Amino acid sequence: MQFVDKVKIFIKAGDGGDGAASFHREKYVMRGGPDGGDGGKGGNVVFVADKDMNTLLDFRFMRHYRAERGENGRAKMSRGKDGKDMIIKVPVGTLVRDIETSRIVADMTHQGKQKVVLHGGKGGKGNARFATPTRQAPKFSQPGQKTFEHEVELELKTIADVGLLGLPNVGKSTILSVLTSAKPKIANYHFTTLTPNLGVVKRYDSTFVLADIPGLIEGAADGAGLGHDFLRHVERTRMLIHVIDVSGCEGRDPVEDLDRINKELEKYSERLAHIPQIIAANKTDIMFDDENLKRLQEHAKVPVFPVSAATVSGFDKLLDEVIKTLSTLPKTFEFDEEDMIESHKYVPGFEIEIDEEGVFVLTGGSIEYLLDTTYAEDDESMRRFQQFLIKEGIIDALREKGANEESTVRMGDWEFDFIE
Repeated sequence: MQFVDKVKIFIKAGDGGDGAASFHREKYVMRGGPDGGDGGKGGNVVFVADKDMNTLLDFRFMRHYRAERGENGRAKMSRGKDGKDMIIKVPVGTLVRDIETSRIVADMTHQGKQKVVLHGGKGGKGNARFATPTRQAPKFSQPGQKTFEHEVELELKTIADVGLLGLPNVGKSTILSVLTSAKPKIANYHFTTLTPNLGVVKRYDSTFVLADIPGLIEGAADGAGLGHDFLRHVERTRMLIHVIDVSGCEGRDPVEDLDRINKELEKYSERLAHIPQIIAANKTDIMFDDENLKRLQEHAKVPVFPVSAATVSGFDKLLDEVIKTLSTLPKTFEFDEEDMIESHKYVPGFEIEIDEEGVFVLTGGSIEYLLDTTYAEDDESMRRFQQFLIKEGIIDALREKGANEESTVRMGDWEFDFIE
């Protein structure tokens, strides 16, 4: 299966259903009252963490996710059904980021976690809800609240307690296979590992999840090689095992290797630079001498454990140190979540602009709501229209802009004279 850990998709909550405008009809009842029911609420967009998923590949082929619209209201005070939620399953460890604001709106850190990211639009009120002692037969109803589509980015960050980190071909995959039951692809060439491999390590009564993070190169924090794609999988780990080749068989200097990788971590994220780490000095079985090992031990500011993945030696002390360190650390790192800024059609408010012909043009959510709920052929609806303009301060705002009895006002397709 192809490993995909970053995709962009479009999500939309369901629109609210429209309220109904109807009147009671029954034999021998000449003038029944209004009985239009309310519209149903639109469905939400809900993300769910699923441990059985390990890639975002499916989202490459389906990019639009829309919740169901609420049903319209009906006669006899019947309320429309609510729309079904859009359930989007993602791998555990997935971040959901709003593209427009860059906010992290969901961090799916554990199996079964659910997060409502977008809420469905409210259902419109039926005409029965607008009846009053002085307005006993309203012929208008309220449309459902409309929602807008949002683009979000899904980013998978591996959930693991400990990350195996190092330059390519230092033996991380071999160490993973030695310590766990994982069977990563292993070969003697650079960039064998192109995806994070996970395994569970058992040590006495303790267990932890170990991740083999693909090999880094210098400049990874700036995006060189596959740097950004790999470093994101280190961010959640509680501690790091920095694997360094001390054999010298490839002409590497272990001190330089240590400094290079730590520099990349610091450049990518301040948090990565402060994740606790220990060093696994690997390939001791093929060292010419112990000079490289001694230099590394003197230079490093963290514990160094000589090991050999090939001969499976030296790992007991290393694992004991990992267990001891993990017992002092907080649980898996979680990113702070923020609410998505949801946009609906009827956001209260209005704006006034004067066009080239001197016409006062009204726009905004309050204006759209007024136009959608007003019926020009109905006297009561038009009286409500006038009262709304006064109540919302629209008439006063027009006066302040300079409108007088010679002015023309435009709202959508409607155009009328301003009358004091």
